[in-house]
Amino acid sequence: MRTGEPLPSVGEVLSALATGLWNWDTATGQVSLDAEAARLLGLPAEQAVLTEAQVRSRLHPVDWNEITGVVQLAVAEGTLAEVRIRIMDERGHVVRVVRSRSKPSFDPVRRAFELTGTLQEVAEPAPGTPAGRRAVTGDWRRSREAFLLDAGRALAEARSTAEVLRVAAGLSMPGFSPDGLAVFGVEGDRLTIIGHHGQQPGDEGPFAQLALETDYPAAEVVRTGRAVYLSSPEQYRERYPLTWPLAQRFHRQSWAFLPLTVAGGTMGAWMAAFTYPVAFTPDERSVLTTVARMLAQALSRAGAAETERELTDGLQRSMLPSLGKGIPGMSIAARYVPTGGGLQVGGDWYDMIPLPSGRFALVIGDVQGHDVHAAGLMGQLRIALRAYAAEGHRPDAVLSRASRFFYGLTQSDDDMAGLRFATCLYIEVDPVTGIVETARAGHLNPAVRMPDGTVMLRTTAGGLPLGIDPDSDYPTTLLTLDPGETLLMCTDGLVETGGHDLDSGWQRLRGVMEEHNGHDGEDGDLEELADALVRAVHGPSSHHTTGPLADRREDDIALLLLCRQGGGRGANGTAVRPPVRRMMLTVAQAEPERVATGRRQLRDLLHDWSSPDQVDSAVLLVSELLTNVLVHTDADALLLAEVTGESGARRLRVEVTDAGDDLPHVRRPGELASSGRGLMLIELLADAWGVAPRGQGKSIWVDLKEA
Repeated sequence: MRTGEPLPSVGEVLSALATGLWNWDTATGQVSLDAEAARLLGLPAEQAVLTEAQVRSRLHPVDWNEITGVVQLAVAEGTLAEVRIRIMDERGHVVRVVRSRSKPSFDPVRRAFELTGTLQEVAEPAPGTPAGRRAVTGDWRRSREAFLLDAGRALAEARSTAEVLRVAAGLSMPGFSPDGLAVFGVEGDRLTIIGHHGQQPGDEGPFAQLALETDYPAAEVVRTGRAVYLSSPEQYRERYPLTWPLAQRFHRQSWAFLPLTVAGGTMGAWMAAFTYPVAFTPDERSVLTTVARMLAQALSRAGAAETERELTDGLQRSMLPSLGKGIPGMSIAARYVPTGGGLQVGGDWYDMIPLPSGRFALVIGDVQGHDVHAAGLMGQLRIALRAYAAEGHRPDAVLSRASRFFYGLTQSDDDMAGLRFATCLYIEVDPVTGIVETARAGHLNPAVRMPDGTVMLRTTAGGLPLGIDPDSDYPTTLLTLDPGETLLMCTDGLVETGGHDLDSGWQRLRGVMEEHNGHDGEDGDLEELADALVRAVHGPSSHHTTGPLADRREDDIALLLLCRQGGGRGANGTAVRPPVRRMMLTVAQAEPERVATGRRQLRDLLHDWSSPDQVDSAVLLVSELLTNVLVHTDADALLLAEVTGESGARRLRVEVTDAGDDLPHVRRPGELASSGRGLMLIELLADAWGVAPRGQGKSIWVDLKEA
């Protein structure tokens, strides 16, 4: 250009630089293009005015959607809007990639954006051809989209603030990854540090409890809701001279501070710091802004969940009793584990009630449902049971009154009438004699671990669950807890969780109880056993387990363990195991089905007997003895089975007592006779047998020696 000639116009300069000029007014929906901009869009190289739809048809659909997001971001931050755009031909093929730069403004009256900007064909990265440029640009876009998808999925799955921070610390952003992160929260008029990564413990001290008016980037972000990008230490020092010395010692080169916004409000700020210079291009800002939004949502969800867990944990703890000093002469342990769904409160509960007689009552139960309503009903039912027990009623009367109370309670609830019931096991314990009187309302039977580790279910009489029939009866069953024996009461969540039914679930618990057979009556041993039972189902547990462990739970769990102390110790400190393993069962004339219960309990008693054939013989003998009483007398039968001696040389004695006067005698029935072979079978299978008069009644006993 010669001296004195006029300067070229802006349009001539832009044309010489192969840069087009355009203007877009969203209020009118029109886009004005100069000749170069029209050429870059694949149109004739002349000025044109197009509609938004006409321009949109020339752009890749993904890029059009990105333009709107970048424009809103630029307006919010007061920065330029920059975006890469793929230009398409009529057949849908990419012909070139252009970079658009514009300065958007927003008119609040018209509620519209107006943009004036430039278009320029992308010259980097430059493998050499337009196709190469498209491939590089496409790879960058694909890696960014894949990163955002992975980051969104990981943050969505995080269930606690600590997990969210761990996910954020592990994010590897495409092309640029921060080496230092910090998440700031707000408490009143001060900043707090929620968590940080990439710094040493204690480094966060100077930044904690900063006033929101402090000249610090995170404070400004919280005040304004706008991001702050600092590409160099010089920018940081120039904009924030008062707090620059605090950041200088970390020797970083670039910083991004972004608002954590949820539901239109700023809940905090996120800092991403880099040890190398970062220009913070619009693409990089877009990635950081998207991550900040996802991070804010994840932190909000995690915070709400943690608050909810604290609330429900406090509610559940307030509704569960303290075991206090326990029962004299006995050890007791309890656990409650809520379900993993909803509010983590449910209807399972346990209780220990001192009785006027000096005895104690232990109660465990399950109100149908896993919600706040079930927890409320449980609390009312527990109070009613305590009141009835404190009045001195026996176990059957306590459950009868509780059933009527619960029936009236659920019937008065219009929304849930007839849909709620509760199972319950109520036992009254005499700590001096070890006598346990039980009443059961549709609940699981208790189990007993003997001093030698043998675990047996104790079948008890029972009635309908509470609340189904207000006139239900609840018969009682007497058990005796010998010194060193441990009684287990639990809800079905401990048994049936993990795809188990009642049978396989009990086998799992039996294995745990036998494996953790420790010193007789020691509190520590009982606590370890309680933890082991819960751990067998769900993993590590505390006395009242809440938190992440609840995530996989299918049902609430409540359990009580009661051990009668005694048995003593040997010289080497090991437990001295009593020589007798015993079971007792009553079979009434009206309950012939309890013969099957006797057979099952005998198999449990002989679970480690060396000869399976002898076990089958013993079961057959018990069945024959009990059936003879039911068929040939009008009396009930009492079964007592005892195992004595050392393993491999033990003796089983089975004794069946009844109140009948007729003594049995051996008969020689004919081939067609339908009875009379019972004593012949006893003679054949037993090592010894006999009949002993008992004043009123008699007992028949048989002995088997372990082969």
